Amino acid sequence: MSRNIRVVPYGHVDESDAQTGKGTLVYYDTFQDISDQQLERVAALSKERKFAKLVLYPLHEETAKRMWKRPIEPYYKREGRLFGWRRENEDDRSITIENWEGKRKKYTPIEAALRHLMDVYAQPMFLYLTPETANAFAAFSSFEEWIGKIRLIISEPPPDAHPNLTKYRHRWDVQGE
Repeated sequence: MSRNIRVVPYGHVDESDAQTGKGTLVYYDTFQDISDQQLERVAALSKERKFAKLVLYPLHEETAKRMWKRPIEPYYKREGRLFGWRRENEDDRSITIENWEGKRKKYTPIEAALRHLMDVYAQPMFLYLTPETANAFAAFSSFEEWIGKIRLIISEPPPDAHPNLTKYRHRWDVQGE
């Protein structure tokens, strides 16, 4: 319960809106190998857990190259595919495609991306990751600082979880659980 004091007029009643939800689910990925069915599963998870917003955060190719050292499609192609999927989705007002990395047009550390997302979107923040991305995030030195501020949802159980992921098992869960 919040300890903030607020002043309201006499007779004020808080109206809870079923559409507003709470918090933000951020899907942090390259979106190169993600199918429409996987995107629909994430959108269903967002509705099921009543998140206020689902944010699709495509990584710039420079960021992806540094994280995984493999070839990646240009940013504009992956972003365009996400916009097309969102247009086809029936509830697109709760889905946002974050293009901050596309505007920067360079490598963006995950710490900078998370700071930006925390400033812009409602809290609490949940980060939806593939096992590969979760292991890469857990390998960063700032992981221990960030895992206290956000929660992780991993798309499937990681077969070879990073030791930091194992250490903070109570801060993440698998989508199907």
